[in-house]
Amino acid sequence: MDEPKTSRPAPRLQLPERDQMKFRAASLEELVSQDHPVRAVWEYVLQADLTALHDAIRAVEGAPGRPPIDPRILLALWLYATLDGVGSARELDRLTREHQVYQWICGDVSVNYHTLADFRVEHPELLERLLVQGVAALTSQNLVRMKRVAQDGVRVRANAGAASFRREKTLKCHLAEADEQLRQLTKELHEDTQASSRRQKAARERATRERESRVAEALRQLKKLQETKPKEEEKKKARASETDPEARVMKMADGGFRPAFNVQFATDVETQIIVGVDVSNIGSDLGQMPPMVDQLLKSYGRAPTDILVDGGFPSNKAIDAVASPPNGCTVFAPVQKPKDPSRDPHLPLPGDSPAVATWRRRMGTELAKAIYKLRAQTAECVNALARNRGLTRFLVRGLRKVRTIALWFALAHNVNRAVALGKA
Repeated sequence: MDEPKTSRPAPRLQLPERDQMKFRAASLEELVSQDHPVRAVWEYVLQADLTALHDAIRAVEGAPGRPPIDPRILLALWLYATLDGVGSARELDRLTREHQVYQWICGDVSVNYHTLADFRVEHPELLERLLVQGVAALTSQNLVRMKRVAQDGVRVRANAGAASFRREKTLKCHLAEADEQLRQLTKELHEDTQASSRRQKAARERATRERESRVAEALRQLKKLQETKPKEEEKKKARASETDPEARVMKMADGGFRPAFNVQFATDVETQIIVGVDVSNIGSDLGQMPPMVDQLLKSYGRAPTDILVDGGFPSNKAIDAVASPPNGCTVFAPVQKPKDPSRDPHLPLPGDSPAVATWRRRMGTELAKAIYKLRAQTAECVNALARNRGLTRFLVRGLRKVRTIALWFALAHNVNRAVALGKA
């Protein structure tokens, strides 16, 4: 006969009690550990030269005016947000109210997304100066030698839809419509005496004026684009975006074609520190090498000894430009395969300049091939890190603002790498 089963007592568990009110006495300083990455960002910001921002503040001691937010707070917020993969001003605004690390940066100073969004795109010159100063400081400490620099481009989706691209006839038609609508709204605004209605019509007038400006800029950009087309038929088919006139349709990494910008990073091979940033609306990397070398020469007073680029960059003209004084760069890039398979691609051609002939012979050596392999682990690694941090689509429009966002990514990357180099 089976023995009767005894019921097992219910297990005792620690259950969540979210309704219980407790007073937690802790400062913001105590909520963030001493080795948290945000402290390195703040330490960098404290040492950064923000004199230009401070000089623009009109609220001074002994004079009236509401004190603005310390620019160091805004700089630190965007640097840490970039490292954290946050690219939206509204999302950053939310984090400053809900996330203790961002609250630590703010130190109970209230921010809003308008201020954050404006600060992010208003100071490209400052960001570029901070980038150069940071690299120069690392160079003075013998951490960065800038002997070998790898350059690569990454195409980033523009803030414009494919359907926003129009041909010249359609753009002219839309511009005429915007002009007429603006004329009507201006007339109604002057005749209306009701305040609420006037505000609504003023907002409509402002939106129409902005649209008119974008369409007019699209027409100007279309004219530039048509000048690059050799055939008349191609000129007629050229299109420009009404949303972001400076964006161009480019072939992306997945093989598709979408509106995008071409972001160029130049990276020190030994340290993976970004030393140069540029942005263009040209879908090809051909011709992008000389401007970057010129930028490095201007910023640091010298060009790199070697520059490593992939097969999309070199042309005879570009090689001559970077190899000649005052640059004097040695180019490491693969030689294009000849149409005749029997010809050695590393033998100079009759029309080659001395610099191009030397480049061909150089790339046939085992040493040059070994040096060129360093490009992928440098440039492509930096591009991948930027992608992982959110550099997949721009939320701003226009080359100036797009370049500013690229500078934020470079500056944040360098702050992170400088910490790693200091610990090495």
